[in-house]
Amino acid sequence: MNIQSRHPTTADEFLRWNEGREGKREFVRGRVVEMMINVTRRHWQLASRLMLQLASQVGVEQYNVGAAEFGVRAGEGVRFPDVMIETFSGDGKALATNSPLFLAEVLSPSTMADDFGQKARDYLALETLQHYLTLSQDEVRVWLWSRDDRRQWMAPEIVESGQVTLRIDGKPILIDLDALYRGIVGN
Repeated sequence: MNIQSRHPTTADEFLRWNEGREGKREFVRGRVVEMMINVTRRHWQLASRLMLQLASQVGVEQYNVGAAEFGVRAGEGVRFPDVMIETFSGDGKALATNSPLFLAEVLSPSTMADDFGQKARDYLALETLQHYLTLSQDEVRVWLWSRDDRRQWMAPEIVESGQVTLRIDGKPILIDLDALYRGIVGN
Protein backbone atom coordinates (compact mmCIF):
# COMPACT_ATOMS: atom_id res chain seq x y z
CA MET A 1 0.00 0.00 0.00
CA ASN A 2 1.40 3.41 -0.98
CA ILE A 3 0.34 6.20 1.37
CA GLN A 4 0.71 9.76 0.08
CA SER A 5 0.99 12.51 2.65
CA ARG A 6 -1.12 15.57 1.93
CA HIS A 7 0.80 18.82 1.73
CA PRO A 8 -0.24 21.48 4.24
CA THR A 9 -2.46 24.35 3.20
CA THR A 10 -2.08 26.65 6.24
CA ALA A 11 0.83 27.88 8.34
CA ASP A 12 -0.36 25.84 11.35
CA GLU A 13 -0.62 22.67 9.25
CA PHE A 14 2.83 23.36 7.80
CA LEU A 15 4.46 23.72 11.21
CA ARG A 16 2.99 20.40 12.39
CA TRP A 17 3.76 18.66 9.06
CA ASN A 18 7.33 20.00 8.93
CA GLU A 19 8.27 19.15 12.52
CA GLY A 20 10.91 16.40 12.59
CA ARG A 21 11.36 16.22 8.82
CA GLU A 22 14.83 16.21 7.33
CA GLY A 23 15.84 19.08 5.08
CA LYS A 24 14.75 22.68 5.14
CA ARG A 25 11.66 24.27 3.73
CA GLU A 26 9.42 27.31 4.12
CA PHE A 27 5.71 27.80 3.60
CA VAL A 28 5.11 30.65 1.16
CA ARG A 29 1.81 31.71 -0.36
CA GLY A 30 0.18 28.36 0.38
CA ARG A 31 3.03 26.28 -1.02
CA VAL A 32 5.85 24.26 0.54
CA VAL A 33 9.13 25.63 -0.82
CA GLU A 34 12.26 23.50 -0.50
CA MET A 35 15.25 25.51 0.73
CA MET A 36 19.01 25.14 0.55
CA ILE A 37 20.29 22.97 3.40
CA ASN A 38 24.01 23.28 2.73
CA VAL A 39 25.42 26.76 3.18
CA THR A 40 28.91 28.04 2.51
CA ARG A 41 31.40 28.51 5.29
CA ARG A 42 31.09 32.29 4.80
CA HIS A 43 27.32 32.13 5.21
CA TRP A 44 27.63 30.06 8.38
CA GLN A 45 30.38 32.30 9.82
CA LEU A 46 28.47 35.54 9.16
CA ALA A 47 25.23 34.23 10.67
CA SER A 48 27.05 32.81 13.72
CA ARG A 49 29.11 35.94 14.35
CA LEU A 50 26.09 38.20 13.94
CA MET A 51 24.10 36.11 16.39
CA LEU A 52 26.95 36.28 18.94
CA GLN A 53 27.34 40.06 18.56
CA LEU A 54 23.62 40.59 19.05
CA ALA A 55 23.26 38.19 21.98
CA SER A 56 26.15 39.82 23.84
CA GLN A 57 24.38 43.19 23.71
CA VAL A 58 20.64 42.58 24.05
CA GLY A 59 20.79 40.12 26.92
CA VAL A 60 19.18 36.71 26.88
CA GLU A 61 17.02 37.38 29.94
CA GLN A 62 14.79 39.79 28.00
CA TYR A 63 15.26 38.62 24.39
CA ASN A 64 15.65 35.42 22.41
CA VAL A 65 18.43 35.59 19.84
CA GLY A 66 18.65 32.64 17.52
CA ALA A 67 19.39 31.10 14.17
CA ALA A 68 17.56 29.53 11.26
CA GLU A 69 15.88 26.63 13.04
CA PHE A 70 13.00 28.66 14.52
CA GLY A 71 10.24 30.00 12.28
CA VAL A 72 8.62 33.37 11.75
CA ARG A 73 4.99 33.64 10.76
CA ALA A 74 5.14 36.08 7.86
CA GLY A 75 1.90 36.84 6.08
CA GLU A 76 0.08 33.54 5.58
CA GLY A 77 3.36 31.61 5.59
CA VAL A 78 6.34 30.58 7.67
CA ARG A 79 9.92 31.71 7.01
CA PHE A 80 13.18 30.69 8.69
CA PRO A 81 15.52 33.71 8.87
CA ASP A 82 19.26 33.23 9.33
CA VAL A 83 19.25 35.34 12.54
CA MET A 84 16.39 36.67 14.64
CA ILE A 85 15.68 38.61 17.82
CA GLU A 86 12.32 38.42 19.57
CA THR A 87 11.12 39.44 23.01
CA PHE A 88 11.60 36.57 25.45
CA SER A 89 8.56 34.30 25.34
CA GLY A 90 7.37 31.70 27.78
CA ASP A 91 6.02 29.14 25.27
CA GLY A 92 8.90 26.70 24.97
CA LYS A 93 6.95 24.40 22.64
CA ALA A 94 6.20 27.04 19.99
CA LEU A 95 7.55 26.31 16.50
CA ALA A 96 7.40 29.91 15.24
CA THR A 97 6.99 33.48 16.42
CA ASN A 98 4.51 36.14 15.39
CA SER A 99 6.55 38.98 16.86
CA PRO A 100 10.18 39.27 15.75
CA LEU A 101 11.97 42.54 16.45
CA PHE A 102 14.97 41.96 14.15
CA LEU A 103 15.50 39.61 11.19
CA ALA A 104 18.63 38.99 9.13
CA GLU A 105 19.37 37.02 5.99
CA VAL A 106 22.80 36.21 4.56
CA LEU A 107 22.57 36.51 0.80
CA SER A 108 23.23 33.51 -1.44
CA PRO A 109 23.03 33.46 -5.25
CA SER A 110 19.97 31.19 -5.06
CA THR A 111 18.11 33.35 -2.48
CA MET A 112 19.12 36.91 -3.33
CA ALA A 113 16.04 37.79 -5.40
CA ASP A 114 13.73 36.47 -2.67
CA ASP A 115 15.69 38.13 0.18
CA PHE A 116 15.28 41.52 -1.51
CA GLY A 117 11.87 40.71 -3.03
CA GLN A 118 8.96 38.71 -1.65
CA LYS A 119 10.70 37.71 1.59
CA ALA A 120 11.54 41.36 2.28
CA ARG A 121 7.91 42.36 1.63
CA ASP A 122 6.68 39.58 3.95
CA TYR A 123 9.07 40.64 6.69
CA LEU A 124 8.44 44.38 6.35
CA ALA A 125 4.70 43.74 6.76
CA LEU A 126 5.28 42.38 10.29
CA GLU A 127 3.99 44.95 12.78
CA THR A 128 6.55 44.15 15.49
CA LEU A 129 9.60 44.16 13.23
CA GLN A 130 11.99 47.06 13.89
CA HIS A 131 14.89 46.11 11.55
CA TYR A 132 15.60 43.83 8.60
CA LEU A 133 19.24 43.26 7.65
CA THR A 134 20.69 41.49 4.62
CA LEU A 135 24.38 40.65 4.46
CA SER A 136 26.56 39.97 1.44
CA GLN A 137 28.87 37.01 1.91
CA ASP A 138 31.16 38.09 -0.95
CA GLU A 139 32.10 41.59 0.22
CA VAL A 140 31.70 43.80 3.27
CA ARG A 141 28.24 45.16 2.51
CA VAL A 142 24.95 45.10 4.40
CA TRP A 143 21.54 46.56 3.69
CA LEU A 144 19.54 47.72 6.72
CA TRP A 145 15.84 48.56 6.67
CA SER A 146 14.69 50.41 9.81
CA ARG A 147 11.50 52.07 10.96
CA ASP A 148 11.49 55.81 11.65
CA ASP A 149 9.91 57.50 14.68
CA ARG A 150 6.47 57.24 13.02
CA ARG A 151 7.03 53.47 12.51
CA GLN A 152 7.32 53.89 8.74
CA TRP A 153 9.99 51.95 6.85
CA MET A 154 12.88 54.04 5.57
CA ALA A 155 14.79 53.18 2.39
CA PRO A 156 17.51 50.63 3.12
CA GLU A 157 20.83 52.00 4.32
CA ILE A 158 23.82 50.40 2.58
CA VAL A 159 26.85 50.11 4.85
CA GLU A 160 30.28 48.89 3.70
CA SER A 161 32.50 49.57 6.72
CA GLY A 162 32.49 50.56 10.37
CA GLN A 163 29.42 49.94 12.45
CA VAL A 164 25.69 49.60 12.00
CA THR A 165 23.52 50.88 14.82
CA LEU A 166 20.17 49.29 15.56
CA ARG A 167 17.66 50.26 18.18
CA ILE A 168 15.85 47.33 19.74
CA ASP A 169 13.05 48.68 21.92
CA GLY A 170 15.03 51.95 22.03
CA LYS A 171 18.26 50.29 23.19
CA PRO A 172 21.24 50.91 20.86
CA ILE A 173 22.84 47.76 19.47
CA LEU A 174 26.07 48.02 17.47
CA ILE A 175 27.06 45.58 14.74
CA ASP A 176 30.80 45.82 14.12
CA LEU A 177 31.22 45.02 10.43
CA ASP A 178 35.02 44.81 10.68
CA ALA A 179 34.75 42.09 13.34
CA LEU A 180 31.84 40.42 11.56
CA TYR A 181 33.72 40.06 8.26
CA ARG A 182 37.28 39.63 9.60
CA GLY A 183 38.97 36.76 7.75
CA ILE A 184 35.86 35.93 5.72
CA VAL A 185 35.88 38.15 2.63
CA GLY A 186 38.67 37.44 0.18
CA ASN A 187 39.15 33.84 1.35
